[in-house]
Amino acid sequence: RGVIRLQRNLEIAGRGLLWLGFLPPAWIAGVAALSVAKILDNMEIGHNIMHGQYDFARDPALSSKSFDWDNACPGEQWKHSHNVMHHTYTNVLGVDRDVGYGILRMDPAQAWHPKYLGNPLYAFLLAVLFQYGVAVHDAEVDQIVEGKKSWRDSVPILRGIWKKTRRQWLKDYVLFPALSGPFALFTFAGNASANLIRNVWAFTIIFCGHFPDGVETFEKSTLDNETRGGWYRRQLLGSANIEGGRLLHLMSGNLSHQIEHHLFPDLPAHRYGEIAAEVREICERYGLPYNTGSLGEQFGSVVKRILTLALPPRSAMLPAQA
Repeated sequence: RGVIRLQRNLEIAGRGLLWLGFLPPAWIAGVAALSVAKILDNMEIGHNIMHGQYDFARDPALSSKSFDWDNACPGEQWKHSHNVMHHTYTNVLGVDRDVGYGILRMDPAQAWHPKYLGNPLYAFLLAVLFQYGVAVHDAEVDQIVEGKKSWRDSVPILRGIWKKTRRQWLKDYVLFPALSGPFALFTFAGNASANLIRNVWAFTIIFCGHFPDGVETFEKSTLDNETRGGWYRRQLLGSANIEGGRLLHLMSGNLSHQIEHHLFPDLPAHRYGEIAAEVREICERYGLPYNTGSLGEQFGSVVKRILTLALPPRSAMLPAQA
């Protein structure tokens, strides 16, 4: 509740400062405050509440059934694509659509195709437009393009996305700029900047938790007769943590503890740091990897993977033997 109050105060301050956007220090401060407010809304508040982490409180404001966030993706759609599909089938190729988000080659087991030469460009576009990438995720647009699914099948999902996106655009790009009067362009640019910063930050945190060196993927056969213990092992091997202080953990929605989050997705996220030492000790005891590193290290390995997997496998580049 304290974080929610902080987020609301930052949003009010940010939007107020943007009305003074003709003063450069005020505009910069407004963008900074609004960016942090949007990041907190999505990462620490929205993501965790919609996981059901605070349903025990029986507070309607903290209920996963009714909460929605400042994001182009409707909450109900996100809960299906993320809570159900991703967390149940974490890193299972062909089932967990978060592996590559339908456009990126993020694992050597994914068959290479010339279209993946665009991997770096796709990743850049996904980063700057991340909320929209998350929004269309459940519509399976890639399946439609490949002819495996018809547009008609996705109409209800796309209609919900458009309704949510339209409301967000009206708020950020029509209503608040209009309230700024002659300084409308400053507010418009400030809102766009805050959305961009939120998108890039969310992309960075999510990809650092799922795709750095050492994170494993799994074949569909892994799901055959998978035990509860096997499920926990898959969550562990398919996740990575980011080391940092309290501010980083807060700004990442505590997804800097991605391993603990995948193991216990409905545990209140601010408690992950308390159990991380126990999880790490168990990994050491049983000889299991505990993938962790600084933000720079993890993101650097993600970028390396995106660039490397854009190219065909080396075996395909070798000349045929006589």
